[in-house]
Amino acid sequence: MGRILLITDDPARSHGLAQDLSHGLSCVIHDLRAAEPPVAVATAIVTDVLDLGSASVERLRHLLAQVRHGVPLIVLLQTDSPRTRLIGVALGATHTLCAPFDTDRLRETLGAPRAPALAAAFDDEPVPAGAVRTAAAVRGFYASVFVPDQPITPGVVDNGTQAIDLAIRDTGIRDWIRAVRQFDDATHQHCLLVAGLAAAFAASLGLGEQERHRVTKAALLHDVGKIHIPAAILNKPGRLDDAELAVMRLHPEKGYSMLVDQGFEQQMLSVVRSHHEMLDGSGYPDRLKGDEIPDLVRLVTVCDIHAALIEQRPYKPPMASEAAYAILEGMAGRLDPAIVGAFRPVVTAFAPHALDAA
Repeated sequence: MGRILLITDDPARSHGLAQDLSHGLSCVIHDLRAAEPPVAVATAIVTDVLDLGSASVERLRHLLAQVRHGVPLIVLLQTDSPRTRLIGVALGATHTLCAPFDTDRLRETLGAPRAPALAAAFDDEPVPAGAVRTAAAVRGFYASVFVPDQPITPGVVDNGTQAIDLAIRDTGIRDWIRAVRQFDDATHQHCLLVAGLAAAFAASLGLGEQERHRVTKAALLHDVGKIHIPAAILNKPGRLDDAELAVMRLHPEKGYSMLVDQGFEQQMLSVVRSHHEMLDGSGYPDRLKGDEIPDLVRLVTVCDIHAALIEQRPYKPPMASEAAYAILEGMAGRLDPAIVGAFRPVVTAFAPHALDAA
């Protein structure tokens, strides 16, 4: 039986939640304000903290450093906002769930930390802990650095890029994708998935270390403008309507404006602004065509589209990797066919086994 540690700033308020979790699980409540940490070792930790002021967050961070020991961490958020999401990421959450809480989903998360579609796809094969830790660390870095009104510099972004490069070398693209898919936050999952695919693609192409770093860095930055898109649009559990889609499509220009005077090379800026451009001129925001679209942009665009297809979203299941690749092949005239063809070994690296959706 798993032992769940429920950390709360109001044990009376969290008592009902603890009862709901206790069926088939051992759930222990710990008051965040207690002087001593809990003695029992937990197999998973849930935080149900209403007060997310700086003092409470610092107390929670200190407590987690004492008791977590690498186990899954589910952070419950009473309000869904960019700030509370960032707090969950900064705490190293493997999952964040927002009120109103679905107890069945929470119990499912605690019983099998992987998302249901991913669990079915991978049978009972565990995700390497090293891959999960690295993905969580990079996600925390991404969320703490890429925030509105905070300058972003090339040197800072290099740190996250290096971590992804090393993770792909050490664990491979298959384990990286499996680790990233454990996170609920769609934006962070997507950015880390695209960056991982780009790193694996660069290695598959035989690029040198400096060029691999450039490709991964560009992919990590590509959606940075989304930090200026309202959370209600980013996290909408369904397809966007025309007005919402128009707002979403502002993110390339917003990202470009953030980085243009911060010392980033033109190749990086082009990827951020132009990763939704298509060779036939049907893309946005500048309706670029053919040779107007640089090679690095074309490469990241392929990774971006493939990642979006194999991701699970509230309105769609994850697509099988081979089916996703077939869509890339079917986009002749819009995507560079040479780059799509060269991308196949990356798909092959994880498609033959269990990454494909059931």
